[in-house]
Amino acid sequence: MRTSDSIWCEGFPCLDVATAAYAIPDIDIAPEGIQLVLISETAPQDPADYYYAAGAPQTGSLFEETTVLAFRDAGADVASLQDILDMGVYLTTAVKCAKTGHTLKAGTTKTCSFLLEAELAPFANVKGYLLMGDVAIRAVNYIAKRNGEAHGERRVVPAGSTYKIRGGDYRFGGVPAFPSYLQAGPSFFIEKSKRRMIAEDIAAALRLLD
Repeated sequence: MRTSDSIWCEGFPCLDVATAAYAIPDIDIAPEGIQLVLISETAPQDPADYYYAAGAPQTGSLFEETTVLAFRDAGADVASLQDILDMGVYLTTAVKCAKTGHTLKAGTTKTCSFLLEAELAPFANVKGYLLMGDVAIRAVNYIAKRNGEAHGERRVVPAGSTYKIRGGDYRFGGVPAFPSYLQAGPSFFIEKSKRRMIAEDIAAALRLLD
């Protein structure tokens, strides 16, 4: 399966993103082999920094550098994004374009959550979701609400500071969801305490794998 063959944005309606940086995973994968999905926030400003530039795990990209470091911090013996994929981990973003400011409008995340929902649908054997950052958490909450997993003000992952809500027992699509901090991009290098928490959350998710 190649995700980019079946998922695409119609008309690019969002006004607070850089559509020139639009990116959907363009790799061949076997959906039945995916056991863990990591969802980060947005595509990078520079397409060369994406997980899968030029239709392959992008060796030397910023997203590869920080994600591999995060998995190594969590105890995984990996040296590349391909190693992470080989573990049965699929990596994507909640929003498929790069953001133009520091934040995104709620409507942008909601609009792109329809693409994310379709993207996740083929993964029938997923055992957990890593939600890396507020945008990923919001996107999953939108999907869950549309599918009857959340009612009224209740959410799959509750509102609140990440350090307060992480570690809770949350379920998305019937499997554990791990809210955490963003591991993709330059922010990963800034706060050591967040990096430690990212490692703990990834380690907890990896324990679900065969």
